[in-house]
Amino acid sequence: MKTLFLILSLLLTGIVNLLAQEKAGTYREELPKIILDGKSSLHIISPEPIRYVDISTHQVIGDIPEPNMLRLKWIKDSTDIDNSETGDLGVVTVVGESFMAQYNLCFFEYLPGLGAVASFEILPQHTKPLAVTVELTTPELKRHALTLLSKRRPVAIRKSSSYGLRAELGGVYTVGDLVLLDIAYYNSTKLSYAIDELRFKIEDKKIAKATNVQSTEIKPIWQLYQHSTFKKQYRNIYVLKKATFPDKKILHIELSEKQISGRTLTLKVKYKDILHADTF
Repeated sequence: MKTLFLILSLLLTGIVNLLAQEKAGTYREELPKIILDGKSSLHIISPEPIRYVDISTHQVIGDIPEPNMLRLKWIKDSTDIDNSETGDLGVVTVVGESFMAQYNLCFFEYLPGLGAVASFEILPQHTKPLAVTVELTTPELKRHALTLLSKRRPVAIRKSSSYGLRAELGGVYTVGDLVLLDIAYYNSTKLSYAIDELRFKIEDKKIAKATNVQSTEIKPIWQLYQHSTFKKQYRNIYVLKKATFPDKKILHIELSEKQISGRTLTLKVKYKDILHADTF
């Protein structure tokens, strides 16, 4: 009898485990619910920049006013025969850098003002990880960049000055295949500096003729702050894809101003500076 009971228990456990393993799908009734009303927009806030959105009905329109924000609005179809005050609007799918989140959309046409939700935050329990190759997500990059800002080297690795401006490379750090550059600019003049752009170019150390210049521009894949105007000091963290270049070349970091005759300042970084970079 005990043997029979043990066999039945093992069989039952095996069946339960098999059913659990076979459940590869997510059913709509398991999804969190978001209610839209006919008066206002709803903003969904993502912890990462949004890469893809799918809205399964034409009755809901959406856009991405900011990289990590999705705006939704229910548009009532006047030709719809069903004039009910509540109903189902399908599913909205939001994909970030490393996750996917899905929600059931419902409408409540005359939702009381005190019960209407103006914003909705994507929480960790709402997400499913994606099997994508992401070196670092935006929140991780921001966390590393803020860490760099909190520890400044007493002596700059590289310096350059011109037009009353001074540029300093305060630190070079690597994480994975990424290079983080801590760059600061100082303005000793009374004229504020409106940044047009900051360009990163690999060029020859010595240029014999202007026609023989070989320049390769590198675009930062991320930066902590957007460019702006500064009066006395400007500091930012730039992230580049790790690149190798021979000793006869050098990385030029060129700052230019938003004027036709604007001031330009170039900071030169040697390859050995990147080779000797600190790591997180």
